[in-house]
Amino acid sequence: MNQYPMTIQGAEALRVELQHLKTVKRPEIVASIAVAREHGDLKENAEYHAAREEQGFCEGRIQDIEGKLGNAQIIDVSKISNTGKVIFGVTVKLLNIDNDEEVTYQIVGDDEADIKQNRISVNSPIARGLIGKTVDSEIEIKTPGGIVEYEIISVDH
Repeated sequence: MNQYPMTIQGAEALRVELQHLKTVKRPEIVASIAVAREHGDLKENAEYHAAREEQGFCEGRIQDIEGKLGNAQIIDVSKISNTGKVIFGVTVKLLNIDNDEEVTYQIVGDDEADIKQNRISVNSPIARGLIGKTVDSEIEIKTPGGIVEYEIISVDH
């Protein structure tokens, strides 16, 4: 069975979503199905079919979250000593050698990744190129736009 790395914050966010789906969304959908049934013929009842489709999505998401949490390898990076090495969960500050632009990324699990918040998946090309490297290392990352050279400025837990 595959285990999926996840930060404590990512696991908590999934638990909150799961709780919401089970206690709020699921009862709302059941109520909307009941209301739609009262409208008569189910074969031509668009409200009924929409509610049943929404129920399918909700139940699928519940199963997905439960599976991910069941196979999660929750990593608390704050309990790991900072050796300056890039590992899962750390925040890395990089300097783009070509244009002197600094970027900061946190390396997180697949479900937590959000480039708008500078959180990248551990399976992304950038993260794979960074894992195991140390401060002051220079690395080359192959991107769709070509090869980009970075220098690791800092690694924070």
